[in-house]
Amino acid sequence: MTVKSSEELTIVDDAAWVHTTLGQGIKGSDNQLITMVHIAVDPNNEPEERNSKLTVKSGSLTEMVSIEQAHADCLIVNKSLFTASPLGEIIHVEVTTTGCYSIAINQPWITLSDARATMDKMERFIVSPNPTNLLREGSISFTLEGITEVITIQQAGNSEMNMASDAMMLASKMFIGWNLGNSLEATNQDGTSALETMWGNPMVTKEFIAAVKAAGFNAVRIPCAWNGYLEDRTMHKIKESWLQRVEEVVNYCFENKMYAILNIHWDGGWLEENCTLEKQQENNEKQRALWTQIAMRFKDHGEYLLFAGTNEPNVDNATQMGVLLSYLQTFVNAVRDTGGNNLSRNLIVQGPSTDIGKTYQLMNTLPDDRVENRLMVEIHYYEPWQFTGLTQDESWGKMFYYWGEGYHFGDPLRDASWGEEAFAIERFALIKEQFIDKGVPVILGEYGATKRSLSNQAEQQAHEASRLYYLEFITREAIKAGLIPFYWDNGATESRIFDRSTGTITDQKTLNALMNGAN
Repeated sequence: MTVKSSEELTIVDDAAWVHTTLGQGIKGSDNQLITMVHIAVDPNNEPEERNSKLTVKSGSLTEMVSIEQAHADCLIVNKSLFTASPLGEIIHVEVTTTGCYSIAINQPWITLSDARATMDKMERFIVSPNPTNLLREGSISFTLEGITEVITIQQAGNSEMNMASDAMMLASKMFIGWNLGNSLEATNQDGTSALETMWGNPMVTKEFIAAVKAAGFNAVRIPCAWNGYLEDRTMHKIKESWLQRVEEVVNYCFENKMYAILNIHWDGGWLEENCTLEKQQENNEKQRALWTQIAMRFKDHGEYLLFAGTNEPNVDNATQMGVLLSYLQTFVNAVRDTGGNNLSRNLIVQGPSTDIGKTYQLMNTLPDDRVENRLMVEIHYYEPWQFTGLTQDESWGKMFYYWGEGYHFGDPLRDASWGEEAFAIERFALIKEQFIDKGVPVILGEYGATKRSLSNQAEQQAHEASRLYYLEFITREAIKAGLIPFYWDNGATESRIFDRSTGTITDQKTLNALMNGAN
């Protein structure tokens, strides 16, 4: 700035961010002093523009000079480190900004709870409960026009995620379970190109799992496919995106304080339909590869999570049983070899065809385990199949519509002729004698009965009453024998209890029958 005056200048500035320096005055041809005034202004790092006044004096004369400075792009967060509760919480981040910023979160257990802010906004982030006993750390980045602010979220491990309970103790904590059927195990016939929704059920949500808990179940069996989610079939490498999705669903169970059983389900039948000497080596290699990856993903999860090695392995004789035992041994070894909590995690091994009769006859030994009392056995119960699952008459048998003493309709073709109360009690007694009485818990991993639609109203009512009686009776007798029952629900009308989109109960009568049996 150049100033012409008759006398020497003095300048007073009223802001610390403005600095003035006077040059040497030079007389012009009119005998006036010409003075160069140098003005330096500090950078404005604030989100508001600012103003200052310079007072220029020469003798008795005074002039005011205004200085205005625009604001800089600004992005400020109130804290750089947050410590979240192991049980989860909502954290609040105060953001001051001059524009619209973006948010990036590097961990799936941290989620933004509402819309992104623009100016002077409080952002809310949900930190999920820590399903492990280890400290974990994540970050949230806010970015505006090249400016980035990063906050760190640290969450201590959950002390409840210990592994103190052996198999019998953990089994005593499970009341009655429910199957998340036809969701994560959805797969094509060849075991490829799978989608969670391909069998008609919606994506699983935490809110839905909460509805299952509210209905009275405290454990969830998660049938799961893996073969359709391989990115490298030679090495049997599972896609990271699928491991992350399965972990999300497992954590939904934990966040709702429920036990979870995760398995390799039918999965296209690569193992279950090939308990043969010809496939033994090939399938053991794949079994080890898959379970190593699954177990590594969950090695820090607590005892609420159990692994089940297979689903319903098709075994009819001693030779096939020997192959199945090798598959189960591979499963146990692979999990234990990953260390962490998997060194003592409770594991579930399946009887041949998960059939009680075959299991009693053929499963005379269990896989070796390097830790004691951490194995459970799994069987399923759909007997008599003509009542529980047959949907059309076959040459070997007719559909049963009515089951149980006092529930026959007087139709010799449709009243159950075998497999009723005494049979079920005898079957459960066999498995109790073989395993439970020897300190090995037994999971009744699946059971249920198809709800049929009959044209005659009286027959329909009698059938539905019989079905409800069956569910209540089987649940009660299984628990009396020491088994932990898991009802099979595939989301379809013939077995479902819930609308999986809303979590509302669609079959209160079935739910009541199960809970009456459990209580």
